[in-house]
Amino acid sequence: MAQETDIQLKNISDTILNPKRILKVSEPLDGIKTIQKLFPGNLYHFADKNNFISWKCKACKPAPFLDVNGVEGDQLFPYTEGVATRLLANIDYKDSKGNQFKILAFNHSVHDEDGLQTGRFSGGLLGLAKFAKNANLWEMLSFQPAVAAFGAFAQCPTPKLVEIGEDQFAFTLLHVNGGAGGPFEGWLYLVAGFDGKYQPIMEVDNYQLTNVQSIQWSGTYTVMNDNAKKHFRDIIVKTTGTFNKALKAQDEFETNLPEEISTMAKAKMSFNFEIERRYAFKGKFYKMIDKPIIKFSNVK
Repeated sequence: MAQETDIQLKNISDTILNPKRILKVSEPLDGIKTIQKLFPGNLYHFADKNNFISWKCKACKPAPFLDVNGVEGDQLFPYTEGVATRLLANIDYKDSKGNQFKILAFNHSVHDEDGLQTGRFSGGLLGLAKFAKNANLWEMLSFQPAVAAFGAFAQCPTPKLVEIGEDQFAFTLLHVNGGAGGPFEGWLYLVAGFDGKYQPIMEVDNYQLTNVQSIQWSGTYTVMNDNAKKHFRDIIVKTTGTFNKALKAQDEFETNLPEEISTMAKAKMSFNFEIERRYAFKGKFYKMIDKPIIKFSNVK
């Protein structure tokens, strides 16, 4: 148990935050061991796969990073109280030429003596390291210790690989948060390499809603491969859900409905709906273009 382990913070050099670090790892690449090479603190193994590296950097100068929750402002990383770093994902993929790559995604949270991750409206700070295979070695191509914070309780959602252009790979993250007993709202974020660094380039609201009786919805996304755009292709987001006015008495909190269905919700007792939105890359960010397409069914 966590309480039976005396977690020690290991002080490490500020060189660990250098984005130009060189690292070569022999095949096969072990995710946790490689993360420990990037952040050479003390490695702990707790129950329920709670594995993390505990470290502190006294010489580092904390810098602000976006927390999409927006409740407590930016996060200052590295945390002065110490850092717990956990492996989120070990992602393999190939480009059209057969080159092999790995992305290690990792989560930073404030050091906790019990190995916990706390803070309802604190996101887990996402970091990324990209490797390319060269013979029997994995060579690190890019290293970004911190990108931005997503999720709740200092736990970043697992990034999912998506190809948004010709040999152009990015990540989607489903960010979910909400008050105790209230609606759990989900946003879709797209993180991609742009201007020399990984950063959020798309935010889609009303992507998911759970923990409400009268209404719920969930989203899917599709990258449009129409060959008109080589990179940063358009993305279609579809949100499907159901509404039942008779169940509103069971709702503990008021829910803000998507404006596309608000009029129908006032006039009808129940219905299913689908909202289709198209996003295009404009300058530095994806923005919704055209008007949403709304379809209703089973209207009563």
